[in-house]
Amino acid sequence: MPISRLSDLADSACAPRLVIKVGSALLVGPQGARRAWLSGLVAEIAEARARGQQVIVVSSGAIALGAATLGLEKGGRGSLADAQAAAAVGQIALSGLWAELLGSHGLTAAQILLTLEDLEDRRRYLNVTATLGRLLDAGAVPVINENDSVATQEIRFGDNDRLAARVAQAAQASAVVLLSDIDGLYDRHPKLPGAQMIPVVDGVTAEIHAMASVESNSGMGSGGMVSKLQAAEIAGLAGICLVIGNGQHDRPLARILQEGIGTLFCPPTGGSRHAGARKAWLGGRLRLKGVLLVDAGAAAALLRGSSLLAKGMTGVEGVFARGDPVAITDPDGRVIAHGLSEYDAAECAALSGLHSSEQADVLGYSPRSSVVHRDQMVLKVRSL
Repeated sequence: MPISRLSDLADSACAPRLVIKVGSALLVGPQGARRAWLSGLVAEIAEARARGQQVIVVSSGAIALGAATLGLEKGGRGSLADAQAAAAVGQIALSGLWAELLGSHGLTAAQILLTLEDLEDRRRYLNVTATLGRLLDAGAVPVINENDSVATQEIRFGDNDRLAARVAQAAQASAVVLLSDIDGLYDRHPKLPGAQMIPVVDGVTAEIHAMASVESNSGMGSGGMVSKLQAAEIAGLAGICLVIGNGQHDRPLARILQEGIGTLFCPPTGGSRHAGARKAWLGGRLRLKGVLLVDAGAAAALLRGSSLLAKGMTGVEGVFARGDPVAITDPDGRVIAHGLSEYDAAECAALSGLHSSEQADVLGYSPRSSVVHRDQMVLKVRSL
């Protein structure tokens, strides 16, 4: 059954598997962990389980908790080394807190720490999928966080909004609920006069992106509205709904799902589970090895469902091998697709602009049918 309104997320028939993301500012206050608030949320998770729903938690807070324990400035985010040290200390406290509170409702917590590469590498991604499925089938509540103690600046999610969306893809969840410090998406900065919250968004368009603010009201977390919209796009590629709601209230899920206060992002038409799990994984990747630049004609053909041919390429950026993920950009620099390249970077550069009849002389062997085949490509936009 499709999800069309916030109350549907409390229906196990519409949403049998939920991912709930909890931000740092909700979990950690000036005096440390906010146990009373978290106890209320855990009670709501237990109620969801009683309704027959499976729940995965993506929990921030390790860095903030560890920074308080170690006495680090800037909430532990003054440097990468501080963040890694704070995470190593705080993760113990965070996992123990979740285990204790979930256990009080007879639920078993299972900790999983992920790095970006765990979800970017296809084989490791499938391992995560298998582990999550087995834990949920066994009745556990997976509690997931980025492994900040070992992640480097170059290979990390940087915020748990996008991590939650990628976890939802891997778990084949029905919906993601991002509990944050704001009621939802507003048509302009919420502090501006006349700002209106948008209840439902059908696909994240350029107009929707223009409404986003990079600010996070708390100053404690690492995500803002921009990262939440990126998370909505990632989820949408797999046909997964995403909700932005305010977690600062007691029993925040009831306020969002029962009172209908929040923004529901529905998957765009065509950006659903019909694309397939592999394409959803590819489209949600955050790290790509290179860029293929194409002309206007090729860009239009891709949007009609065609493969990328060498004749439509105008340039190549980056160093990549055959089978690596690349972005495809139009003449205005917009990323219109992600795909797996049939050639390495040097071959792509040599083939750019050439007709198929000219390619064998350059390659020294018969050319493949395309540079990026449509079966190995996912569109990032629907129109130009």
